[in-house]
Amino acid sequence: MRATLPRGARPRSIGLLGGSFDPAHAGHVHITREALKRFGLDEVWWLVSPGNPLKSHGPAPLARRMEQARKLMDHPRVRISDFEAHAGTRFTAETLAALTRHHRGHRFVWLMGADNLAQFHRWQDWQDILGRVPVGVFARPGDRIAARTAPAARIYRRYMLKPAEAHLLPFAAAPAWCFLNVPMRDESSTAIRSRGDWAR
Repeated sequence: MRATLPRGARPRSIGLLGGSFDPAHAGHVHITREALKRFGLDEVWWLVSPGNPLKSHGPAPLARRMEQARKLMDHPRVRISDFEAHAGTRFTAETLAALTRHHRGHRFVWLMGADNLAQFHRWQDWQDILGRVPVGVFARPGDRIAARTAPAARIYRRYMLKPAEAHLLPFAAAPAWCFLNVPMRDESSTAIRSRGDWAR
């Protein structure tokens, strides 16, 4: 069923943070809180994916990852969603196409770390993603230079908003993106699994 805004309702700006969240960690929480503040978003949705097409090994069961994410990120303006599992989408471009169809009127912003921007050109239909929604990028330790010189950053450099314009990103016409240098937590799901703190 397609969701539309009631007549006269204000469009909501919604950040989308996608991933396997295997497991969710403090870095995800930090990005989410910074996105709400710096981009002036009304909400952030965590899109917990059934699996990552770029990874050879599957994640922990979806229900377990959803439960852990909800416990970690308990915030009134954050939604933990398994939209991709219900929509049957596998790639981000497909997910965004489905979301914009089902939630007409809302303004979506794709959120990601600078490490993802560095290899964004490897994503399926990555240029369609940039042409559909604005993108907010957060610097992570050691990823700033690689991200700023990545093919996607070079090709779309003229569409880049300055950090002082970050609050304008949700309502900018795509393609539009903003790169923010913020204090980041050097944490990753891979490191957590390696320590044995999260077993699949």
